[in-house]
Amino acid sequence: MRKPIFAIAALALVLAASSCAKKQADAPIPNPNPNTITVAALADAKRLIPMLATDTASSDISGWMFNGLTKYDKDIKIIGDLAESWDVSPDGMVITFHLRKNVKWHDGEPFTSADVLFTYNTLRDPKVATPYSDSLGPVGRVEAPDEYTVKVTYKEPFAPALEAWGMGIIPKHLLEGRDINTDEFNRHPVGTGPFKFEEWAAGQKVVLTAFDEYFEGRPKVDKFITRIIPDTSTMFLELKSGGIDYMGLTPLQYSRQVDDTIEGRFNLLRYPSFAYTYMGYNLNDEKFKDKRVRQAISYAVDQQSIIDGVLLGLGMPCTGPFPPESWAYNPDVKSYPHDVEKAKALLAEAGWKDTDGDGILDKDGKPFAFTILTNQGNDQRKKTGEIIQQNLKEVGVSVKLNTLEWQALLHDFIDKRKFEAIILGWALSRDPDSYDMWYSTKTKEGEFNFVGYSNPEVDRLLIEGRQTFDIKKRTEIYRKIHAILADDVPYTFLYVPDALPVLHKRFKGVKKEPHGIWYNFKDWTVPADKNQWYE
Repeated sequence: MRKPIFAIAALALVLAASSCAKKQADAPIPNPNPNTITVAALADAKRLIPMLATDTASSDISGWMFNGLTKYDKDIKIIGDLAESWDVSPDGMVITFHLRKNVKWHDGEPFTSADVLFTYNTLRDPKVATPYSDSLGPVGRVEAPDEYTVKVTYKEPFAPALEAWGMGIIPKHLLEGRDINTDEFNRHPVGTGPFKFEEWAAGQKVVLTAFDEYFEGRPKVDKFITRIIPDTSTMFLELKSGGIDYMGLTPLQYSRQVDDTIEGRFNLLRYPSFAYTYMGYNLNDEKFKDKRVRQAISYAVDQQSIIDGVLLGLGMPCTGPFPPESWAYNPDVKSYPHDVEKAKALLAEAGWKDTDGDGILDKDGKPFAFTILTNQGNDQRKKTGEIIQQNLKEVGVSVKLNTLEWQALLHDFIDKRKFEAIILGWALSRDPDSYDMWYSTKTKEGEFNFVGYSNPEVDRLLIEGRQTFDIKKRTEIYRKIHAILADDVPYTFLYVPDALPVLHKRFKGVKKEPHGIWYNFKDWTVPADKNQWYE
């Protein structure tokens, strides 16, 4: 860690550089490695095997090194990846994948159907600590008739099957007989993807390099570096000084801190993210078992104040597990406009009253007080927590806010269920299948239903949604799920933030499509002529 005096000196140098840039807006910032892209991440990765990469930091990096059988194209349609084609039986119960024959692992070994079969068996191994064990659905058996064919037979219909087989495939020849939970492969992975592993300096950076023999052609960018910078303000200074090429701006940075230096050298984008931020409750905690309490908190939280004050208007209210961009979104669900009196009335109904006149509600001799946990470095979540803290004080609930380092928060508190409430977010799949988040049995350590939500009707609908292929019927099912969750309030759904990415202009071929900008990253180029970088 740098000493404060060095941090101040560094800041002064950055500000000086920024000032010069304003005066000489056409002068490019020197970059010793122009054909390298450097992106920023708030947290270090944990494990890079796809089925163990449960946090965003890990999965983002892992995704460049591993392929699934399928993937999404620019229009969010399922296309082949390691599978060049497939056949689906008329009843949807059997999928036969035809694999590509020119795929190599990063160590030069050929990819075959044995790797797919090994990945499936590993995913279903109860000894493997993965939350994705049921992600492939109700598979009856997986067979490999030959080296380039995989036949999947389902026990019952499974609508998200093709998307589910986008799970990254892992190499049998390197991992067979090893404990993937702890194996060193997690820190030195070998995949089939466009980039291969080069270096991991813990807490500092992960370096990937272009794979010359990638089956779709070598990426035109030579290296992909992820720098771990656990603070968005420091990220922004690094962006201005040329230390990184890409980051997601905060609303404050986007609205008030972008200057000629940024606009001259970077492309700024804005679009609704396929994600949401929420405050989740430990539903095994007595304080939160009564639905009226969770509804009261939702009425007490001033959602619009958070959107205006934290997001500076760059976002929209969230009403449930599907954002407005999703076809599963239900526009008619129960909402919770800021209503202090309604919140107080519901809390009183649930038995919470100020019996000793200290301004804090009590029940059974215990004050209504709890701690919200969130991750360090995310100023939006911290400020959101501060607003919630003030909102709940108005209704007689005492709240403390504690920020923790990301991996500690994830593995020592969330996985262990050692929290009362948390402020986090979900980046969502395009298919609304949310079985892993809401099904009542998906509560083991490392799984995603860490709040302990259980509702038999939601369980039934989640299974029905997986078994229904008709899009209109599926829409009805997931809109029912949306409505139930909005009423049950296992989370106080807060907001859908706008995505505010910024990318250096030297990268050409970048296109914003429904699936974002990264779908064709392999084909981005950097002109040799630096004069073209800012055109």
